[in-house]
Amino acid sequence: MEFEELLTQYNNGNISINELKRKVTFSYICNVGKNIAKLDIDRNYRKGIPEVIYAANKDYLDIEKIILNILKKNKTVVVSKVKKEHIKKLMNFVKKKNLYVEIGRSSSTIFLSNITKFKYYGYKIGIISGGTSDIGIAEEARLMAKAMNCDSIISYDIGIAGIHRLFPTLEKMISENVQAIVVVAGMEGALASLVCSLVNVPVIGVPTSVGYGFGSNGIAALSSMLQSCALGLTVVNIDNGIGAGSFAALIANRMSSLKKTN
Repeated sequence: MEFEELLTQYNNGNISINELKRKVTFSYICNVGKNIAKLDIDRNYRKGIPEVIYAANKDYLDIEKIILNILKKNKTVVVSKVKKEHIKKLMNFVKKKNLYVEIGRSSSTIFLSNITKFKYYGYKIGIISGGTSDIGIAEEARLMAKAMNCDSIISYDIGIAGIHRLFPTLEKMISENVQAIVVVAGMEGALASLVCSLVNVPVIGVPTSVGYGFGSNGIAALSSMLQSCALGLTVVNIDNGIGAGSFAALIANRMSSLKKTN
C-alpha cells in the first residue's frame, strides 16, 4: 500500500493513528530478487533520511536491481563506495535508463534520480575539506545532503597548513545561516576542532584515511577529533561522508520545518 493511500485511510477514519504509525514504521519492505536485499523503501518518511546503497562487496548486477527497485518508489538514490571497475558499467546503465546522474568529484559516490529539477529546503549546510585529498569524502557528504533536499555551501583545501584560507569561508557560511558544518580532514585532523571553536552551529568531524606513517589510515585524525576540547563537535567514523552529510542535513531540514510551523 502506498504512503498516500495510508494517509487517505487515516483521514477517512478507516485506520487509527497508532495503526498508521505501525504501518509506516514497519510494513514497507521491498524484497529484491532471491535474498539479494530487503529495502527499507520508506525510511525517508520515517526518519527523514533515505536508504543508501552501500556498493562495496556487492555484485554489480545486484546493484542495478536495487537501484531500479528504489527508484520505483523514490525520486533519488545515493550509491556509495562504488568499485572503480563498476563505475563505467553503472554510467552505461544510467544512460540507458535516462536517469539524472552526478558523480562526486574525486569520489566513488554517485547520486541518481528520475527527475532533473530538485527542490531544496530553506536552510543550508556547510562542507569544508582540509586538503584536496579529502575532497572525495566531502563530496560524499554533499551528495547525501542533496538526496535529502538540503543544499550545501562548499569550500575545499582550506586546512590548518594555511589557516588564513579558512576565515573567509566561515564568514560566508555563517552569514548565509548554515545550520551545521561538516569538516572533512585527514592527517592530524585538527581542522574540526578549530572550526568548532569559531562557530555557533553544530560541527560534524569526518576523519579521513589520508595520511601516512604513524597514525595512518585515519587513526590519528579520528583520535584527534575524539579528544577535542571544543564543545559542539560530534565525530563520525573514518571516511564516513554519508553519515556526516545525513546528520548535517537532518539538522538543517529539522530547523527548516520548525521555522514553517512557527
